[in-house]
Formats: sequence, structure tokens, C-alpha cells
Amino acid sequence: MAADPAVANGGNRLRFHLRVPFPSALEARIALGSLQPDREPRKGGIERRLSVQGRELRVQWEADEARILRVSISSFLDHLALVLLTMERFGPPRDPAGEAELTGAVSPASAP
Repeated sequence: MAADPAVANGGNRLRFHLRVPFPSALEARIALGSLQPDREPRKGGIERRLSVQGRELRVQWEADEARILRVSISSFLDHLALVLLTMERFGPPRDPAGEAELTGAVSPASAP
């Protein structure tokens, strides 16, 4: 997991960027789908954007106040930890036929 420090820009908004690597692009998209529905409860003062680039989940925050930014990041990290634990418990995703893991492994049935 990589994070760029929060910095104030010219408009006095604080920014924080987080990158979370996953074993596969599919797992990054699954995490995005699980985390994206959670909107910020506060209407103003903070904005959060999620995206996937390759195998990385990327999150960007902009906030008016450090306290609001800290609470939002902390809450997001709690949700992310739960998503990661759930994905770990269920194991790697499988293709629809259930023959091979989508992370590039070959199942015994398809091995030469």
C-alpha cells in the first residue's frame, strides 16, 4: 500500500492519495465494487474518488479540514481491511467455469 502525504494546495484544500496493489486486476475491481457504494456521510467539505488502474485500487481525497480528512481515511481503511479479510477468506476469484483461478494459476484438470 502506498500513500502520498496530505498536502494543502492553493485553495487550502487538503489532498491524500492512496494506492493499494492487488494480485490481479479482477481483485482490484472486486474491491472497488465493494468499497464504492459507501458514500461520504457528510455532504460538504470532503470529496473521495475511487478508481482502478491495472492491479491497483486508487483512492483520492480532498477535504477542507484535516479532522474531516482523517476521519474519512480512517473509516475507509476500516472498510478496506474488512474487504481484504473477506477476499482472503473466500480465496482467489475463479472463472465462471470454475476451472482456473483468474490470477493466472492453472488448475490440475487443465495441466498437461
